[in-house]
Amino acid sequence: MSRIDRANRVIAAPPAAVYGALLDRQSLEAWLPPAGMRGRIERWDPRPGGGFRMILTYLDPTASPGKTSDATDVVDVEFAELTPARRVVQRAVFTADDPSYAGTMTMTWHLAAAGDGTEVTVTATDVPPGIGQAAHESGIASSLANLASYVEAGS
Repeated sequence: MSRIDRANRVIAAPPAAVYGALLDRQSLEAWLPPAGMRGRIERWDPRPGGGFRMILTYLDPTASPGKTSDATDVVDVEFAELTPARRVVQRAVFTADDPSYAGTMTMTWHLAAAGDGTEVTVTATDVPPGIGQAAHESGIASSLANLASYVEAGS
């Protein structure tokens, strides 16, 4: 059975606000990179079948070398499914010379109303085997914490 990496968090904002942050270029650049990284989007097409290319740069590449270059990870993301205020499915294609880091991963962002907020559950399937599960789940949790800070500040 394929490994499934996951993380979840309740965010103090309505599902529509969280969904909006998943589909806004400037928002994604601000919150998606996990701790220790910054991101830049090169291409942007927010529709089913569209997507984006993100360049993730390590703030300290000596501690965490990049998979695409010494200091970067490059990922091409397709929006496979967009269900307003409920679900975003992304197919992320990683660029890497080492085949253990290359491949196509599916990330599903589930949004569910939770009181006055939104429970966001992220599941990742077909994760390239070179990406350790604990580190990946920690990275997803870091992105969710960034998303919460970003969206809650705007609420």
